[in-house]
Amino acid sequence: MAGNVWVVAEPRKGTVSDATLELLALGRRLADALGVRLEAILLGRGVRELAASLGPADTVLCVDHPTLADDPGLQASRALAALASARAPAAILVPTTNVSWDLLGLLPGRLGAPLVNFCREVEVVDGNLQVGCLLYGGKMTVTVAAGTGPVVLAVLPGAASASDARAAAPDVEEVSVDLPDDPGARLLEYQEPEAGDVDITQQEALVAVGRGISSEANVEVAEDLAGVLGGAVCGSRPVIDQGWLPLVRQVGKSGVTVKPRLYVAAGISGAPEHVEGMKDSELIIAVNTDAGAPIFSVADYGIVDDATDVLEALADAVRKRKG
Repeated sequence: MAGNVWVVAEPRKGTVSDATLELLALGRRLADALGVRLEAILLGRGVRELAASLGPADTVLCVDHPTLADDPGLQASRALAALASARAPAAILVPTTNVSWDLLGLLPGRLGAPLVNFCREVEVVDGNLQVGCLLYGGKMTVTVAAGTGPVVLAVLPGAASASDARAAAPDVEEVSVDLPDDPGARLLEYQEPEAGDVDITQQEALVAVGRGISSEANVEVAEDLAGVLGGAVCGSRPVIDQGWLPLVRQVGKSGVTVKPRLYVAAGISGAPEHVEGMKDSELIIAVNTDAGAPIFSVADYGIVDDATDVLEALADAVRKRKG
């Protein structure tokens, strides 16, 4: 497979996203296996200083343009299409996040290149890229051979660990791209999620609840255990959709990715969308009345029992141990 591997960085508020660092780790592995260079693409306004944080890349291609500031994806897709047409990368890795969602819808069309969406595994097999991705809301997993020529890979957060990447000072190449002064659309404002009382991505212990806890009243049982553990409560999408917990507590593909030291999954079946957001936790304890629940396949310890009964027993046991 000819051509280098590209990773599209997500700059925002003076830093790059965690998803960018994960893709750099993945891209580094792929580039080494293919025997090509890893190049990070940094688009924005006044973003050159962020190039130093993209160390796993061999080279950072930096495009600085006034219309790339807070760009909703139109100008970025034009800039990337121009660069890719001139340099012919083998693969363009883009994080599957709200920040890059519009870009992912536009770039393949401008390039005339295939898009492989919801990628969770990418590896090199016989000199070509092989991609494992999710279909139908995570209910089916398929393996796709990327073939030859440029391909755009929309990679799910958590597909690689940022800690796997080697860090070195990358070369920086400032690139000029002709872009229209009027992009056709502009971002009016960011509407941040309502601030929660905790940031669940920073907790060492999380008690996650799903529909299996039966009622909103039982969230208090989970909060009791989280309190004695010094952690916080989070939930799967059905719990959030029912309003039992705020959106900032949602774990999974449409929420956030967490990696606590302890993750207690109570009454959660283990749909792929949820597992994607918590599978890298150090220790996973799953509680479900269904012995065949998929959550047990990623758990270190499994308990087949009523979730609320087990949460109460665990809270009591932790209190006794603490004295």
